[in-house]
Amino acid sequence: MTPAGRDVLEGAVAPPFDRIVAQVGGMLIGKEAAVVALLTALLAGGHVLLEDAPGVGKTTLAKAFAASLALEFRRIQMTPDLLPADLTGTAVWDPAGGLRFQPGPLFAQVVLADELNRASPRTQSGLLEVMEEGAVTVDGVSRPVPEPFFLIATQNPLAFAGTYPLPEGQLDRFLLRLTLGYPEAADEVRILTAPPPDPARLPALLDAAAVLRHRQAARAVYVDPAVVRYVAGLARATRRHPALRLGASPRAGRALLAAARARAYLSGRGFVLPDDVRALLEPVFLHRLMGRDGSPAPRAALAEVLAEVPVPDAEGEPWP
Repeated sequence: MTPAGRDVLEGAVAPPFDRIVAQVGGMLIGKEAAVVALLTALLAGGHVLLEDAPGVGKTTLAKAFAASLALEFRRIQMTPDLLPADLTGTAVWDPAGGLRFQPGPLFAQVVLADELNRASPRTQSGLLEVMEEGAVTVDGVSRPVPEPFFLIATQNPLAFAGTYPLPEGQLDRFLLRLTLGYPEAADEVRILTAPPPDPARLPALLDAAAVLRHRQAARAVYVDPAVVRYVAGLARATRRHPALRLGASPRAGRALLAAARARAYLSGRGFVLPDDVRALLEPVFLHRLMGRDGSPAPRAALAEVLAEVPVPDAEGEPWP
């Protein structure tokens, strides 16, 4: 997997997001592109899956990101004995008024589900509704979570002991799947000599209302019909690629368009370029695909898809 957001970040990020990138990037040295990737997912209304080894900064990234946006942050340490009610909340007895609902940690705006694939499949499934609908159902009552709701889940490589693979339906709920990767040599020296990061001291640069306004504006970014056809062509090409048993669904195509709109908005543009689509193809599509033998889809297959499907020209002319 490509290190997080390496292709997502290209050129300058427009204000006020440049300040967020600089501030969070100061907490996580050398990973500014990962901050841009998180902003892309947030503005697109999606969620992020970070797959990486322990100790590379996933939790620090989530905490610093939430603090910079003045959003309520909760961390859930996923373990095999965790139950769905531990996430959603449950009814408790109140002597003053009988049963009352006690919200679980999902009732926050930025939620870090740490080591998601250490939880049992039953508990993993407890996240499906909130990721798709922004609400949880407890005792037959649907309860909305605060807006904006943004889930960042981490998972250890499947070779690690005590992990449960995420099912295809769960993976499909994540807009982007990223890795942070190990730091470059110069960055690692800076990390070793810098004081430990303290995200709690970061000032808030945007509040929830501003995030929602920017999200609405990002959704209004213009997409030329030729670019829409380009996305459809990429999705269709994955379904006929000989190395893939499961190709991209129409929902994956919608996710790619949403992410491309957000990337354009972060760059200060009011329109999507084919380059936005190409930069986001791997983090949006790869985890939604399956190799011919049931294994994870090979990255080379997506490279071949990109080479196969013609890019619309400057006039937006469709390909043959």
